Amino acid sequence: MAHTYTNLLTHLVFSTHDRLSAITGEIRPRLFEYMSGIARELRATVLAAGGIADHVHLLVVTPASLSIADALQEIKGGSSKWLHATFGPVFDWQRGYGAFSVSRSSVPAVVRYIERQEAHHRKVDFKEGFLELLRRNGVEIDERFLWK
Repeated sequence: MAHTYTNLLTHLVFSTHDRLSAITGEIRPRLFEYMSGIARELRATVLAAGGIADHVHLLVVTPASLSIADALQEIKGGSSKWLHATFGPVFDWQRGYGAFSVSRSSVPAVVRYIERQEAHHRKVDFKEGFLELLRRNGVEIDERFLWK
């Protein structure tokens, strides 16, 4: 086959350092647009962006040439630099992240989930919601090391 054909959709979740409530209402829409711009420069596409004050969810389509780890390094690093320059040194991302593969048929449900983060987190905090995502996606965890 002469060309590479992929459909690589990933639901990404990551939080602020120590889960501080640093993504205020003023910052949030600008942050999501900035992250989408970084993704475009990487030849990736953000299909949905959402979250609340202490974490972000992105649904991203990536090219085969871009690893999830490299994409997140660029998105988190670039957005952190922009946030520091624009809003001051009140912001850092946690080191880790969650990345969950998504089938094309599940995109509408994942987009709805991401868009409804504020309502979802009125009932469930970040830790509980993240554990739910890990379990739902069959990720084995050891909670002793999860929040370090």
